[in-house]
Amino acid sequence: MTHTPDQTKDTRPNTRKVHIKTYGCQMNVYDSERMMESLTGLGFEVSAEAEGADLVILNTCHIREKASDKVYSELGRLREAQTRKAETGGRMMLAVAGCVAQAEGDEILNRAPQVDLVFGPQTYHRLPEMLAKAEREAGAQQVETDFPAEDKFDHLPQDRAVDGVTAFLTIQEGCDKFCTFCVVPYTRGSEQSRPVAAILNEARNLTAKGVREVTLLGQNVNAYHGIGPDGREWGLGRLVRALADIDGLARIRYTTSHPRDMDDDLIRAHAEVPALMPYLHLPVQSGSDRILAAMNRKHTADDFRRIVDKLRDGRPDLALSSDFITGFPGETDQDFADTLKLVREVGFAASFSFKYSARPGTPASGMVDAVPDAVKSDRLQALQQLLDAQQEAFNLSCIGKRLPILIEKPGRHPGQMVGRSPYLQPVHVDGSADLVGHVHEADIESLQSYSLFGTLVSNRDSTERACA
Repeated sequence: MTHTPDQTKDTRPNTRKVHIKTYGCQMNVYDSERMMESLTGLGFEVSAEAEGADLVILNTCHIREKASDKVYSELGRLREAQTRKAETGGRMMLAVAGCVAQAEGDEILNRAPQVDLVFGPQTYHRLPEMLAKAEREAGAQQVETDFPAEDKFDHLPQDRAVDGVTAFLTIQEGCDKFCTFCVVPYTRGSEQSRPVAAILNEARNLTAKGVREVTLLGQNVNAYHGIGPDGREWGLGRLVRALADIDGLARIRYTTSHPRDMDDDLIRAHAEVPALMPYLHLPVQSGSDRILAAMNRKHTADDFRRIVDKLRDGRPDLALSSDFITGFPGETDQDFADTLKLVREVGFAASFSFKYSARPGTPASGMVDAVPDAVKSDRLQALQQLLDAQQEAFNLSCIGKRLPILIEKPGRHPGQMVGRSPYLQPVHVDGSADLVGHVHEADIESLQSYSLFGTLVSNRDSTERACA
């Protein structure tokens, strides 16, 4: 609210409440955290519930099926909360951010006129000024879905809030791959990489606040090509090595990668940098070369196999996760059999799998030879059974091994702590709160659901290493 010296003193509390609901990927989680940081300076505090909040932001994702429908359904429920807020003399502003906002823009205001702000993933750094305008001009709806020339990261608070010992760190955004099923190039724009110095500075600030593990984020994170202090482009492998030299940073991960960008330097980093965790998410999508070509993936199933072989030659304890789509237009029984063959040959510790669903505006949405939904479902069930069996087998293989665990927080039971293995598995151990933020070895003794249970070997920080 704008204050004029002649006005009667405002007796309302200075702190306003904001509720951010985040959909989709880790990139959106990171973006939501940065939005909250920019709002903190405006006097906002986090509200766990939308009811009664002064500002509600839906940070949306366009990847999943019926993503837009879910957003409009949520906006319908929020309209009722907005009305209740108005009845008490308050105002609830509604904002739609993220990829649905980028894709639909003005259409959101047409279908949901109760919305005040619509802004895409490249313009959320303008949120403070958009809010100021909305407060000055009640009813002035705003849409910001361009791809600005300025780097949004230069306009965000440099002092990040930290909650816990792990953190996401965006290093790259956008996509130039144009897979025929994907909307990301249209909602996130072309591939852009942050400068090395900015990333290292953010990582140092995070570790100074107790962060021990960072996950580097990007739509194609291993396509990273930021400008280094030497004026030359650095790839992800070189960036990882520089991050590993930061005091206090024990672990490094990255997601999501593309097989086309797994260069030899990055593969060597997996073998040579102990802080780079031996767990890699590398989406392949299909095991059929014919379907991979139709998806415009620009790699073959054998290309993927060769990459995996190189990675495992250098890091034998490396575990993989991946993404798969069943029922892509034109997928035959043989194509699906090729996918199952690839899964059996490579072996995965965990994976995500989905039925193909058309995204408006993507090339695949206009393809003929659609696979019947019942066939998609049958294939997905068969694939998931195989992937689930592989995940269980991998988890069971950890029993009897000694793993380094980064302790993150207390468990649900008194005297219990929870951490993560190098493979992202939750591990429950007995211990005290002073273990949080330290890496300790644990002997793994049992598995319950997807969680491991073990006994700490010592209370001294352990060096990350392969399973014993």
